[in-house]
Amino acid sequence: MSEVQEVPLAVLGEPNDTPPEGFSRPDLDDTAPPATSNSRPTKQYQALLLVSGFLMIFHVIGINSIFGVFQEYYTSPGSNIPGAVGQDALVSLAGTIGTGLTWAGSIFVNPWMESVHNVRIITVLGAIITSLGLFLASFNTQLWHLYLTQALLYGIGSSMYYFPIMALTPLYFDAHRGFAMGLILAGSGTGGLVLAPVLNALIAKFGVRWALRVLGLWNLIIGIPVACVVKKRPGFGARQGTRVGLGLAKRGTFVWQSLGAFLQAAGNLVPMYYMTTYSSSVLGFSTSSASLVLALNNAVNSVSRVSMGVLADKVGRQNTMIMSVILSALSVLSLWYDAPRPRFIAFTVLYGVYAGGYNALLPTTITEVFGVGNYAAVNGVIYFVRGVGTLAGAPVAGVILGNHSRGTGSGIGSTFTGMDLQDRYKKVVLFDGALLIAASVCVAYVRWLDARDKGRWMWKA
Repeated sequence: MSEVQEVPLAVLGEPNDTPPEGFSRPDLDDTAPPATSNSRPTKQYQALLLVSGFLMIFHVIGINSIFGVFQEYYTSPGSNIPGAVGQDALVSLAGTIGTGLTWAGSIFVNPWMESVHNVRIITVLGAIITSLGLFLASFNTQLWHLYLTQALLYGIGSSMYYFPIMALTPLYFDAHRGFAMGLILAGSGTGGLVLAPVLNALIAKFGVRWALRVLGLWNLIIGIPVACVVKKRPGFGARQGTRVGLGLAKRGTFVWQSLGAFLQAAGNLVPMYYMTTYSSSVLGFSTSSASLVLALNNAVNSVSRVSMGVLADKVGRQNTMIMSVILSALSVLSLWYDAPRPRFIAFTVLYGVYAGGYNALLPTTITEVFGVGNYAAVNGVIYFVRGVGTLAGAPVAGVILGNHSRGTGSGIGSTFTGMDLQDRYKKVVLFDGALLIAASVCVAYVRWLDARDKGRWMWKA
């Protein structure tokens, strides 16, 4: 076989049940074979899911990916939070808490999805709480305010907004699932591409307070309609559990997939958080130019997620994901280390190309390795692990980097020279590269274990 077969999702209900919105004729019968052609979603609903998923990712992951712009401002001498000046580790911790909760909240959101009939309750509340966290952050004057608003409130809300769409959407696609998820996840790169320069321009013209208010209001206006699109596919709650059983938890594929997710999440955020600070502190870019560097990375990443999805459908999703992690590690070590401007721009582009593959393909590989029946449970745990993993990346890199002011590596709060700062960035790069190499080993080992457990090796997997 050229591709791992997936167990079709069962369609539950009595023969006279009314079909859910977006589905064609019901003909539902508990005694009939599951997932007949009559239970397939309409093309119109699939298209609506793609658009809504793209816009949700545009907001949630797009905002997560440009926290480096906020970090650059919060840690600069002109910050609205005096206690954050020069404190990269403490500020990046706030950002990673927000990002980490986006993923880690899966362990709570997924069981909640199973227990409620209308998952739109969760997504709408999530869009509101996310927007509230951003809006209230505009009133921050102390570091603990940042942790409460842009970390906790934003993270909790974004998880509620994110997971119902991400957990349910793959179940509406079969043969082209890789392409569908790649297209949806391209919203993160597009979000970063648009939001990074727009946010920088808003901060420059109106200040960070009004920039956060505009961002929060925009998120609410677009988020509410998007949140109303998602619904359960018949059979989701009844045939899929959201708890990982002991037998599954002991499987090597689960253990190594979880470890790989932890390490990749830790390593993936370090470049995203420190591209802008490296650009301004070491390379001497202006703040607006530094934000454009981040936007460039996100633009490439957006295209990469779609192309990686298409490539994965042709050569195998696990194969593509392994290649993605390995090449992202190599780009960090070979291009970012002690990089002058031209090589750093090359790193920005190539890391954007390679790093998007893992994030785009993880949901589909979870389905292939563990089966549709275990998708909700494994997906919830894996993303919880990824959320925890974010705390081991950017904040630790901030500790390695130390306390310094922007542009010179000396000045207010600085304890070392510009040359020392460049040496510290070298250590950050080595730390990040080590995380991504270790993640590469894990995902490659999962590929081997999966083939062993299924009793066959397939080149396309």
